[in-house]
Amino acid sequence: MNPLDTSLLILRVVAGITFLAHGVNHARNIEGTGRWFAKVGFRSAPMQARMSVLVEVGAGVLLVVGLLTQLAAAGLVATMVVAGLAVHRFNGFFVFRPGEGFEYVNVLGWVGFVLAWLGAGKYSVDNQIGLGWPGTVGLLFGVGGLVAGIGQLLIFWRKPSPT
Repeated sequence: MNPLDTSLLILRVVAGITFLAHGVNHARNIEGTGRWFAKVGFRSAPMQARMSVLVEVGAGVLLVVGLLTQLAAAGLVATMVVAGLAVHRFNGFFVFRPGEGFEYVNVLGWVGFVLAWLGAGKYSVDNQIGLGWPGTVGLLFGVGGLVAGIGQLLIFWRKPSPT
């Protein structure tokens, strides 16, 4: 077993399951998730909540199996940029309670960036079907996730006024 390919498998599966579980948790109370999105400053909050669930569940599954890995990783990067900048950065670095600090989204965002850059590795559907773009093109997917997250914030988010 190649240590790099085995490491990419572990990284993909752990990040994918985490992202998938987060999306399923949002989906279980989609109306409440939409209300929370509105509370933290998102316009079109019900639509934003549904899109968030779609990206989290879809990209989570894709990461676990290693299919369209760079695209799924870009979705992870974008989502963590949005969560980090819209919510968690105002609470410092550490997460002591849900909704605090940006340490969690920081780590997941960088995992997504690395997966976009390096690709899925040997133990993936991408490898089996000859798909994937490790290297420069993968790096561009990571940067694309960053740009997409910032774009979403610029279009849909405004910092809520303190009440």
